[in-house]
Amino acid sequence: MHNVVHIDKKWFNMTKKNKTYYLLDGEEEPTRHIHGNCIAKVMFLTAVARPRWDSEGNMTFSGKTGIWPFVKEVPAQRRSDNRPRGTIETKSIKVDRKVMREFLIEKVLPAIQAVWLESNAGQAIYIQQDNAKPHILLDDPEFLAAVAKTGLDIRIIQQPANSPDLNVLDLGFFNSLQSLTDCLSPKTLQVLIKGVLEEFEGYEVYKLNRIFLTLQTCMIEILNHAGGNEYKTPHVNKERLEGLGQLPPRLSCPREVYTNALHNLELMERVQ
Repeated sequence: MHNVVHIDKKWFNMTKKNKTYYLLDGEEEPTRHIHGNCIAKVMFLTAVARPRWDSEGNMTFSGKTGIWPFVKEVPAQRRSDNRPRGTIETKSIKVDRKVMREFLIEKVLPAIQAVWLESNAGQAIYIQQDNAKPHILLDDPEFLAAVAKTGLDIRIIQQPANSPDLNVLDLGFFNSLQSLTDCLSPKTLQVLIKGVLEEFEGYEVYKLNRIFLTLQTCMIEILNHAGGNEYKTPHVNKERLEGLGQLPPRLSCPREVYTNALHNLELMERVQ
């Protein structure tokens, strides 16, 4: 899994409609400006890969490839009580296929170039995306032309439909990052964006690595359930094993699970 970059989009809200605060005696409750269900939010594109360590346990790659907000800076068209006309404001942009292509070419590809290890430069790199409509096609000519200029072998692959557990971002990373940003009380979109970026940079690398191992457990369960998702995410005490220095770099698929998966594939081919 060291040559797969998982990408996905997520909304981060300024606040929640209902939120609990634990305050000290005499501490004022944070001011929250909420008008009905109109809570400001920003969508981010995130790219992560599996972290790496050398034989001596030194981290050589954090896996945190990059995170980028879908926003633009525009001057205010009208004057208001809060700011004069012409003040530069941060606005969310609508994400369609054109915008996704621009972000992949102008942000994701340069980020991969910047962080990818030279020792693995000749290895194929797969960018895994889900099947959302804004995502580009696998043979998108503009993207392929941009890849050719990098000198790397970068390809886009689609994850199976209706399978969020096969993307580490949906599997655990986004929820974990959201819980950290929920501790913030941003009053502007700029503060929200700054907070999300800081939490991403400070995210523990060992947590990200454990999510990739969880992904492997889900893969085994999917094989064991004939491609279905009627399973509970297994727990293998990764944090405890990590503390003991016994966390495996990869999980093995039991032979009987593999054999049953092949049998189920044969049955499906006969039906088709």
